[in-house]
Amino acid sequence: MLQQTIQKAVEVTGIGLHSGEPIRLELEPAPSDSGITFIHAQSGTEIALNPKSVTETRLATVLGKRPNSISTIEHFLAAVYAYGIDNLRVTVYGNEMPVMDGSAISFCMLLDEAGIAKQQAQKSLLVIKKEVRVEQDGKMALLRPAKRPRFNFTIRFDHPVIGEQNFEYQFTKSSFIKEIARARTFGFLRDIQYLQSINLALGASLENAIGLDEHSVLNPEGLRFDNEFVRHKILDAMGDMMVLGATVIGEYSAVASSHELNHLLTMKLLESSDAYEIVRFGQKEESYELAKVFA
Repeated sequence: MLQQTIQKAVEVTGIGLHSGEPIRLELEPAPSDSGITFIHAQSGTEIALNPKSVTETRLATVLGKRPNSISTIEHFLAAVYAYGIDNLRVTVYGNEMPVMDGSAISFCMLLDEAGIAKQQAQKSLLVIKKEVRVEQDGKMALLRPAKRPRFNFTIRFDHPVIGEQNFEYQFTKSSFIKEIARARTFGFLRDIQYLQSINLALGASLENAIGLDEHSVLNPEGLRFDNEFVRHKILDAMGDMMVLGATVIGEYSAVASSHELNHLLTMKLLESSDAYEIVRFGQKEESYELAKVFA
């Protein structure tokens, strides 16, 4: 299985979730073995995609140091994960990715427009060899061995529309587009009002998130899935695992995890040298049924 980039440069403009300002995003092909690089356009700062580049996780996953940081990368990276892209240059004209409709489907459409290009080098896989787990305040996230990417997420919210939801998901590119990519981020009206009072979430609206009051969903069109909330958490987790910079072969499982806990999990994994192995596809090809996963 060969590495992949995109066939041609593409761009899109959308609103920044926190700034409320227009953000232009440009994607360009990149050479084999160069990885995924984010470029903060105004400063020219280049940020390599890896867990050590993550500087904040309170409201989103953030790469790089202020004032040249780039926020809310997780929805975009979930699409990059799903499309099996290894090498890419990502230029952002602002300090955050455009939020689009609050899901990953617009980024899937952008990658479809760009097209996928096979490269000469074999794809690198990050294969989980033994369980790594992090826990914090009753929340948990882990990675453990599996022959193909799997995700299992449980959320619990004291809200009549959400309650407890669990979703088990075996990844393929086609199932991601159908089952995960359209799941939107969500927020509670009381929290959004507070964030806007401190000049955050200025771009949040019912056009790019599911809004909830104390009792119901505020969006006139309702939900896209009955369990859209937990599906979006899996979308977030896929993006946060893509920060590792390689396709993860293993099972991710979580209870009420967050961007912070996901980041701690990736850091702990990298600190546990016996818990993973970087394998070039083809070295152990008989162990993985991956060619059809990214088809």
